Amino acid sequence: MSDSLVAAANRARGCAGFLPVEAVMALADDGVLVLDPFSTLVSPGVTLAAGVTLWPGTIIQATGGGEVTVGSGTRLFPGTRIVAAGARVTIGADTEIGEEGGFTIKADHPDGLIEIGSRVRLLGAGSLALDNHIGDGAQILGAIRMQNCRLQAGGSHRDPDPDRRGGVLKGSGVARDLTVPTGMVIQAFGLFNEAPLRPQSFFHPKQRT
Repeated sequence: MSDSLVAAANRARGCAGFLPVEAVMALADDGVLVLDPFSTLVSPGVTLAAGVTLWPGTIIQATGGGEVTVGSGTRLFPGTRIVAAGARVTIGADTEIGEEGGFTIKADHPDGLIEIGSRVRLLGAGSLALDNHIGDGAQILGAIRMQNCRLQAGGSHRDPDPDRRGGVLKGSGVARDLTVPTGMVIQAFGLFNEAPLRPQSFFHPKQRT
């Protein structure tokens, strides 16, 4: 890519509040793996730990004094967009966000907070808005619009006992003001508030010993 094209791209990035291409490339000096710095957008106010992987087409934006922090080993897949507009988004370690269609995380009201723990999976083109707490090991699987919800912490999806894993939402639709306890899951295709809460072993029977 010629210097003039890079300069033009950097001007556009600057107007939108994002770092220049060279600064995104320089994240490698801090141990961040950026697979395509030309399609990856990162703004000031973003803190990425060593070991984070940014796949092409990821966007991490902090505006109006907002903050985004991402823990070590977390992978942001193509189509992931994280926005903190005068609010905070915190993401723990070894978390997977955006595989199977991307994911949107948007904290955009004053003093807003979206907390995402470690070993979490957010897959399948879903979204988080308003305030949410996604505990360690919890999962959102599918195109689910989640607002003001809490998934309680537990083991990851690799824990051999499904009823000890973090809370799970799976399917598609809208989830508002819900709490999913450790080891439980709600599956719905529409309004999650109308769907039953089940133990995860309902979908993943425990192995007999």
